Order: sequence, then C-alpha cells, then structure tokens
Amino acid sequence: MLTPQLSIIIPTYNRKEVLLKALEGYKQQTARAEILEVLVVDDGSTDGTGPAVAAFSQTSPITIRYLAKQNKGPAAARNYGIREAKGTLLLFADDDVIPAPTLVAEHIAWNRRYPADNFAILGHLSWSPEVHPTPFMEWLGLDGVLFGYRFLLSGKEVSFEYFYSCNLSVKREFLMKNGTFDENFRAAACEDTELGYRLISKGLRVLYNPEAIGYHYRRFSYADACRRQELVCAASVLLETTEAGRYLKDRAPRAKPITPKQRLKRAIMTPFLVLLTPLLDTHVRLPRRVYSLLYFLHVRPKAQASFERSRARHEDAKGT
Repeated sequence: MLTPQLSIIIPTYNRKEVLLKALEGYKQQTARAEILEVLVVDDGSTDGTGPAVAAFSQTSPITIRYLAKQNKGPAAARNYGIREAKGTLLLFADDDVIPAPTLVAEHIAWNRRYPADNFAILGHLSWSPEVHPTPFMEWLGLDGVLFGYRFLLSGKEVSFEYFYSCNLSVKREFLMKNGTFDENFRAAACEDTELGYRLISKGLRVLYNPEAIGYHYRRFSYADACRRQELVCAASVLLETTEAGRYLKDRAPRAKPITPKQRLKRAIMTPFLVLLTPLLDTHVRLPRRVYSLLYFLHVRPKAQASFERSRARHEDAKGT
C-alpha cells in the first residue's frame, strides 16, 4: 500500500455540525497522505449538509466527495459509498465519530500486516471527553448494549456480533465478491451484525485493534437508551428472517420458566431500580450490576412492549 488507496465512507443524516468536526479530524491525521478520498454519503439531509460540506471541501487538503441520495437508511448509504469508492481499502466511519490523530495510521499499519483480502480491522470507540460521558454511557459502550469492547482482546479475532461499522476497515474486493449491507434494514440497528455474519461465514477474519481510536461525539441519555432499544426491537424482527438471526436464535439458551419466587423478586426489585433512573443522566457512579439489571429488567421489556403496541396498531390499520 505505497500509494493512497484508502476510501473513508461516512453516511450522514442531519448532523451537519458534528460531521464537520469529524471531517476536521481526518484533516489532522498523522497518515493523512494515505487517504485517497472521504466519501460523505448524505442520506437525504435537510439541514444544509450539502453546502456545508462543499464549503469545507474548498480548503481541505484531502479529497472529499459529497454524494447525495434519497433517504433509505445507513445500510443503503454505505452501499452507495462502496459502489462509488475508488480505494482498495474501505474505512467505514460514522458522522458522529471523531477520529483520533492516529486512527488512519493504525488501520493502514494493520492492513499492511494482514494484506489478504479476507482480513478486516475493527477499531475502538470511546465517548468523546467533550460530551462529558456519564458512568451509564460508559457501561453502554463497553458491556454489550451499544458496544461490547470490554470483551475484546487486542489482535484477536472477533465474532460477527462485533462487526461495528462505525470504525471498521475492510478490503473492497472482498465486499464486492461476498456481499454488502442488506438495504431492508432502514435504521442503524442490526444491519452490520447481519452483514458480519454473512462475510465471516465466507471467510472474513476481523481483528481488533484498540489503538485505532474514534471518539463518539454524542450525549446518550437514559431516554436515548430507551428509544435505541425500540429501534433494535424493530430491526430484530427483520433480523430473525435472516440466516444470522436464525443462528442467534438457535444458539440462545432456552429460557427457563420463571418460578413464583423469581417473579416476586422481580416485582419487588424492578420498581426500586426504576427509582434510580434519574441518576443515569448524572455522574453518580452505580455498580455495573445495577446498570445491567435496570436495562434488562426495565428498559428492554418496556421498549419491547412499546414496539409490540406500535406493531399491533400498524396491523389494525392495515386491516381496516
């Protein structure tokens, strides 16, 4: 990789200000000369993203290509970027991820170390210090709800559940031969998991490099976690129709019947835990076990119930 061959693909939707911060981060890369192009795929923004990117591009030392399209979700936006990319190596990033100065250098170095087309590199995501992350946010980003970086080891292969498209480099040729994102996934939920399953089943090996760091520039509240879980519930319905979803369902341990004692314990515990929810948007640190119990005994069931009500209303509307 002696000449620039890296295409960075950033789907975006109505996040003009933070997108510009991300683009500024790529201007500051120690390996900026390795960047062939940055493709900003605008998924139907209405906030003036196009003119803002055009103005930024005029003074940028790196090539920025602005691609506008009808709103169809991040999966379709990334696929558009894949088709348009000129580089042999693709770096998938998000519009609210600010790259550390060495992010590109780390991806390039590891792809040179593992040049075969069936190797991909997963970088690390941390919350930006500028958003003053809460302990609840830290738990969300490490323990497997948003991301599960706590469970990954440097240089080791990861399974398809960790195919996070917010900081991931993949050889374009492998994607073109073996498949891209399923555009039936319209939200940013489960679409990368599903693709990761298909690609890994065809021989892709994804290695984790914790030094390829991106900073998630977003404040994530308890209410955001609830809304996010509703998106996951909706996407999971589609995921269950795919081979990846069927694999996950078959692999999941069979749920044991809840005993009366367990039901009583949950009935007592859940209201107490709910009283703690105001603390989730503060910097009061609770035990990780408390976050886990609160999420899986309250947030997830609440989101599932809300999703089921919405689905029932939709079905009723179709029937009338």
